[in-house]
Amino acid sequence: MSQKKIAVIGIPGKWSTEVLADAIEEKTGFRLVLDMREVSADLAAKKLWAHDVDLCDMDGIIVKKISQQYSPHTLDRIELLRLAESQGVRIFTSPEKIVRMIDRLACTMTLSNAAIPMPETIITESIVDAFDAVTKFGAAVFKPLYSTKAQGMTLIEADWPDIQIRNQIEAFYKENPMMYIQKKMDISGKDYGMVFIGGKYYGTYARVSKSGVWNTTINSGGKYARHKPPQSTIDLAEKAQELFDMDFTTVDVADTPDGPIVFEVSAFGGFRGAKEGLGIDAADLYADYALAEVGA
Repeated sequence: MSQKKIAVIGIPGKWSTEVLADAIEEKTGFRLVLDMREVSADLAAKKLWAHDVDLCDMDGIIVKKISQQYSPHTLDRIELLRLAESQGVRIFTSPEKIVRMIDRLACTMTLSNAAIPMPETIITESIVDAFDAVTKFGAAVFKPLYSTKAQGMTLIEADWPDIQIRNQIEAFYKENPMMYIQKKMDISGKDYGMVFIGGKYYGTYARVSKSGVWNTTINSGGKYARHKPPQSTIDLAEKAQELFDMDFTTVDVADTPDGPIVFEVSAFGGFRGAKEGLGIDAADLYADYALAEVGA
């Protein structure tokens, strides 16, 4: 059994956080689960602590979840981890890399600049241009810059009355003045999570939408299923995740009549889809990877 000390940052009591902590404890005998809101930093003393534990004394820290809801405040929590990293603690994934993933726009810009096929996307603070985007796309999905699992997303369709479209846009704008608008794609009611650990591909699971629901998230009634994509789609996902160099991630991909597209590369990835849809224990695999990285 390894004597290495690896802490897990996540949401105590949540399944994905606890199964990762279980896997680390099984392999090391050490268990520490922390919520980042419990963590404080003393920059002069070079200490990052919670409950009298200095995280700078850890061999590694795995960030499974930084907060329940994404927001600009989430970026501040990630910044604190740079203190431990500067003291030689291996962070999974490096804070500077995670920061690029939390903001949907930053992730999209990186993918777009690398010519990764994505849904057509318009970014604007203009109500008029947002209305024109709906007209252009026929149906558009308005997405908050900080969200997960389709939270806060709004579907607006061009065949609605103009006043309804404008009201929906204005309601979204109140909470999201920088509007991120994507063409609603024909994905036949399913998309895929493609799992990578340390850049290595481990497999793909599908998310299949509930009948009558426009998104595929499990929160909206979707379900996981096994899926075996063609090598060309694996190559696309591999290229997308290489741009971010994450220790663990899932690349969200979908098939369209014009070929596969990438929606996003996840900041933290998901264990449940890998387990229920693919049949692999991603938490255990990730724990093995982390221990190898810290020299266990």
